[in-house]
Amino acid sequence: MPKVGMQPIRRSQLIAATLEAVDQVGMADASIAYIARLAGVSNGIISHYFNDKNGLLEATMRHLMQALSEAVGERRRALREDGPRAHLKAMIDGNFDDSQVSGPAMKTWLAFWASSMHQPALRRLQRVNDHRLYSNLCGQFRRVLPADEARAAARGLAALIDGLWLRGALSGKAFDTEQARRIAYDYLDLQLGKAC
Repeated sequence: MPKVGMQPIRRSQLIAATLEAVDQVGMADASIAYIARLAGVSNGIISHYFNDKNGLLEATMRHLMQALSEAVGERRRALREDGPRAHLKAMIDGNFDDSQVSGPAMKTWLAFWASSMHQPALRRLQRVNDHRLYSNLCGQFRRVLPADEARAAARGLAALIDGLWLRGALSGKAFDTEQARRIAYDYLDLQLGKAC
């Protein structure tokens, strides 16, 4: 019988091992046995907590999405002004937070996106993540733009964030956060300039 209080510790340990495994060998070769070995546990522990590899990937993605939500939330709570530009910049910055652009996180996001096309539970998570970003962006743009323009600006900025992130992930180099932020800020300024 497991010790009381071990579940959150084991789950975190296995999620960290999954990120490390995907970083080292990719999702296809990150077997249950490989992940268990990195975590220093038996294969059965993964089955106990996550049922299978897909369950572990889902939990790992929930972990990354929570980190993303916290990165954006922290930046928005720290704002000294309440204008849409400040909130939108905080959302951009949160999406390019270290928790999202490290090698293990980027490789795991890529594996998740590929898997989400074939697995309903992961597809549902992807839709939630997409909707959250679009909805938050749109809400801020609507403060200064007509509804149709706000929706178009939000779709454009969401696509730009994802595109910058994807190009950075596929570059094989360290993610250039400052360059990505500058490009996204330029788009933001262009869209908010329409409100004048």
